[in-house]
Amino acid sequence: MTGNRYTKVAITLHWLIALSIIGLLVVGLLMTQRDLLPQAVQFKAYQLHKSFGLSVLVLSVIRLGWRLGHKPPALPPEMPAWEVFAAKATHWAFYFLMFALPLSGWALVSTSSFSFPTMWFGLFEWPHLPIGTEDTKEQINSIASGSHEIMAYLMIVLLGGHVGAALKHHLWNRDDVLTHMVPILKPLKKKTA
Repeated sequence: MTGNRYTKVAITLHWLIALSIIGLLVVGLLMTQRDLLPQAVQFKAYQLHKSFGLSVLVLSVIRLGWRLGHKPPALPPEMPAWEVFAAKATHWAFYFLMFALPLSGWALVSTSSFSFPTMWFGLFEWPHLPIGTEDTKEQINSIASGSHEIMAYLMIVLLGGHVGAALKHHLWNRDDVLTHMVPILKPLKKKTA
């Protein structure tokens, strides 16, 4: 941490993961619309979605390791206890989803009856998880599919709340919370009564 900000490593990982998640959600919503994309484009969209999902998983492992070794900036002392709790709960919910979503997607493709390989950005084949037997793969696939979809919608809600809270801190509270992760911003001047 430099002063009252996250470290450059934490900021870089945050934005790489955030942009990847937004891209994953957009591509995920588009690729599941069967009539929207031609089949060849849809196949490429699935491969891109899987590549970014696995990248989020790897980056999240690095991010969590970094986070455990580096204390985040302090929240404003005037922040109500319920907001502090909500902020911490939101961050841990993000960590849960940043692991659970890619893992459920990986389980989904690993148990798919199509058995398409996952080519990580066309560079190499990512192995399937060795889970399930021929008798259980269909059931595991169904559970993974349902949970992946539910968690994706939870991620959308969580992301919207996170962005809304950051903007509220910057525009309404005029504190330095948003500047912790966006160093080019300066806190707005407090309103005078």
